[in-house]
Amino acid sequence: MVRIDFAPWSINPPNSLPNSLEVGFFTSDLDSHLISKILFVFPIGLIHFQRNVGHANVVAIAALSSQNPGVITIANSIFGSKPDISTDILAKTFQVDKSIVEQIQSKF
Repeated sequence: MVRIDFAPWSINPPNSLPNSLEVGFFTSDLDSHLISKILFVFPIGLIHFQRNVGHANVVAIAALSSQNPGVITIANSIFGSKPDISTDILAKTFQVDKSIVEQIQSKF
């Protein structure tokens, strides 16, 4: 079980869990019963993200099918990999100039 607290407009960045299924729900009211009308299910390995699009704090409660889900954050894997992925490859993949790729890579 995991709990993720989301401030308004915050995001859990794109990630993948190669060793675990993830099932859960969001709620903005933890003072009473945990009742949710929307359930999310992310199959093993699916790239996914969550975002709070509201104006209040929200909590996600999720269950994982593994104690070691193996979280892979996509941006870190692409732009922060060691050794680096060639800027030529990333520029062609994302259809942008190499300078943009280099600018993004510098943040990792």
